[in-house]
Amino acid sequence: MSPKAPVATVMRRLAKAIDGLDEPAVEKIAKDQQEDPFQVLIATMLSAQTRDPVTHAASTRLFRVARTPRSMAKLPVKTIERLIYPVSFYRHKAVHVKRACELIMSRYGGRVPDTMDALLTLPGVGRKTANLVLILAHSSQENICVDTHVHRIANRLGWVTTRTPEQTEQALYRAARRRWWPIINLYLVTWGQNVCRPVYPLCPQCVLVDVCPKVGVTRVGKLVKVEG
Repeated sequence: MSPKAPVATVMRRLAKAIDGLDEPAVEKIAKDQQEDPFQVLIATMLSAQTRDPVTHAASTRLFRVARTPRSMAKLPVKTIERLIYPVSFYRHKAVHVKRACELIMSRYGGRVPDTMDALLTLPGVGRKTANLVLILAHSSQENICVDTHVHRIANRLGWVTTRTPEQTEQALYRAARRRWWPIINLYLVTWGQNVCRPVYPLCPQCVLVDVCPKVGVTRVGKLVKVEG
């Protein structure tokens, strides 16, 4: 059985280590907009396979024009495309955003659903998006959001041995205590964007270097010197 880093040790160290680092774009938007469920939903939909600065800029442009499901549903798809470009798959996402807003209006009375089953009925919404909306906008303590960073790092830490983010989510419910579930995404994504990178992770300067088994890591990045 592969060694694994203690979950509580990792989370406590990361709580201090991520202080001062840039938070993921969706978390920033959630804080700026007082956890508005609609804006969290749309920003998360746009964020898939897109760099955070691009997500944040596109979301900001879009919300300047339409801030509610009603106003967004009235926008032509081409207008949404123009506002969210250059997010990845912007044409598909524009269609999904418009259709999701139409369904929110017709099926859910203009309010973003607050259950997993209902959220998954919206076009372009998978478990990652639904979990993040439930955590950030509905203060759920029962969900874990798993994106590519969480999937990668949870495997590197030896917490799980999984092939897909969906498998990782289910495995993490068993591997981590409930108290950590809502913040696993924030901590691991922030660390993954800054230190535990997909390629050449900065292991020499990682606060977890003494407990992480580095599962699957073959090459690490060089130590970044800080000028005093």
